[in-house]
Amino acid sequence: MKRSVQKMIEEFRLYWKHYVLQSLFATVAVFVVLYFLSLQNAVIIASLGASTFIVFAMPDNVTAKPRNVVGGHLVGLFWGSVFSYVPHAAMVECLACYALAVGLSIFTMVVTDTEHPPASGTALGVAITGMSPHVLVAVVLGIVLLSLIHRFFKPYGEKKVEEEIRGREVGSQPQASAKKSPFHPPL
Repeated sequence: MKRSVQKMIEEFRLYWKHYVLQSLFATVAVFVVLYFLSLQNAVIIASLGASTFIVFAMPDNVTAKPRNVVGGHLVGLFWGSVFSYVPHAAMVECLACYALAVGLSIFTMVVTDTEHPPASGTALGVAITGMSPHVLVAVVLGIVLLSLIHRFFKPYGEKKVEEEIRGREVGSQPQASAKKSPFHPPL
């Protein structure tokens, strides 16, 4: 435990500027989404917040790829809007519609190779609150913004920082394993 705390402190000293920049970009991306959506769309906001974490904290993860972020959320928007228009009078019908929106969004993402877990939250949120121009603009703008930031700052991503850390560790002491650091390197 003490070793991992020391490692976290050392990484923070080396890369604090990257962490601040990463968090700043994440904050701007979430601000843009919040500007267009009200708290009535809390589920959609939460799903885009989770996407923001994936894109900025785990930039080399397959679910952080622009194809997955954009494709996944478009799938979520589609299925959420389809099930928001299905009439449901009883509580059981209502819950079934919401569950089907999530289930079919997952199925579609897997089939189209656009898996992005937070996008199922988009499907749920749109199914619950309904599709509106504000929701469409906020989600599309949010995912495009996240994808553009990811694309332009990818060279400063996780692999490059991990290589620098490994290079320093190899030069100073033997390394037991090449495990990921507790703080994921910044963009």
